[in-house]
Amino acid sequence: MTDVMPSPAPSAAGIEPIIRIEGVDKWFGKFQVLTDINLNVRAGERIVVCGPSGSGKSTLIRCINHLETVQKGRIVVNGIDLSAGGRNVGSVREEVGMVFQQFNLFPHLTILQNCTLAPIHSRGLKQEEAEAIAMKYLTRVRIPEQAHKYPSQLSGGQQQRVAIARALCMTPKIMLFDEPTSALDPEMVKEVLDTMISLAEDGMTMLCVTHEMGFARSVADRVIFMADGRIVEEAPPQEFFSNPKHETTRNFLGQILNSQHAH
Repeated sequence: MTDVMPSPAPSAAGIEPIIRIEGVDKWFGKFQVLTDINLNVRAGERIVVCGPSGSGKSTLIRCINHLETVQKGRIVVNGIDLSAGGRNVGSVREEVGMVFQQFNLFPHLTILQNCTLAPIHSRGLKQEEAEAIAMKYLTRVRIPEQAHKYPSQLSGGQQQRVAIARALCMTPKIMLFDEPTSALDPEMVKEVLDTMISLAEDGMTMLCVTHEMGFARSVADRVIFMADGRIVEEAPPQEFFSNPKHETTRNFLGQILNSQHAH
């Protein structure tokens, strides 16, 4: 009777992960930036990816919407295999919102126009409809009164909240954040993190590359630690912070928590 498999937990049974990363390797020239990455993300899961500079964190999440291509392995997003390329990439990008370190807003467009551009051009919405959705999400990130201003008239924190609203206007199933607070002044970090926390509370599937450990503790279902292009450790936040298994993780946490206390 040794060959009887334990039956999986009901929640895990038969539910395809919304993101499946299998055996992914990536090189920039001769430098291998990702090595044998395997990761499943369930719908509604919130994952924080952390690690030292150059560990491959940003590259990993950029691969999920094909801003970077992988040389080996496969990435399946919402049932769509990215390695097939072509039209699949466009389909995935419609499902995945991305917020970068730099806000990437168009300076010559108003906040409202920045938010309606993609829904009008990619989803074919009429202008009034796109504007109504944009106002809904600008209200959601608590800056509806900025709709008719230009990016240069807003603070960094406000611009980053616009970038989040803009991504939400495409009604994505997944949001990727690549160090969204690292270019901000310290007093603006909280307003952006608060916006991200409220998204998490709505059940959005989120992958966040961030050094904000308070955010990781309070929001993440899992924390993933990367070093030298590999996933070194992954655990729920409680376990990750109180009992890191690897010395590399312990060193990183020691450095980062000390520097955050110093501020």
